[in-house]
Amino acid sequence: MADTPPEPPPITVVLPNAEAVTGRLHERRQTPDGWLYRVAVPAWQNTPEGRVEPAWYVVWVKAPDHVRPVDGVSYDGVPTERLDAPSTVREILGPRRPSGWVLQKLEGGRGAGRGIIHAIDCEEAPTRAPLLALDQALDAAEHPGVQLCSLCGAAAELDPVLRGFGQGHADGE
Repeated sequence: MADTPPEPPPITVVLPNAEAVTGRLHERRQTPDGWLYRVAVPAWQNTPEGRVEPAWYVVWVKAPDHVRPVDGVSYDGVPTERLDAPSTVREILGPRRPSGWVLQKLEGGRGAGRGIIHAIDCEEAPTRAPLLALDQALDAAEHPGVQLCSLCGAAAELDPVLRGFGQGHADGE
């Protein structure tokens, strides 16, 4: 006698017309937008011979909007895919901003090579400027007519690298 896998546990599935039917929970998946449940609900299907027979319609639905647990049923054995938990550092600091800088070239004034270096996600950054890697941004920042944007943090990020991390601190404060 071959081992048959256990039947998926029952779950209440809420249909688009708000009717609730008992279905089967096959798996769960955590996404950045919440949980999705792969459920099967009873339906009918036509066979090639023209008969009508019972069948299961399988679909992913958003939980808890479209599913409800059945009292007394354990869902511990349901295959579950979870997102990796964010690190404590990432929780404290928040999401990483995109890396890279852009040079906004300024027109007019004396001399060539005037501009402002912005972080790539700065609201003041030009949209079609080429992306600069760290070494390119530092090279551009060393030109006398180029400034670092203080609105987006380019100044706070690049200034210490340009001038040394100890600048502005007396006796290593």
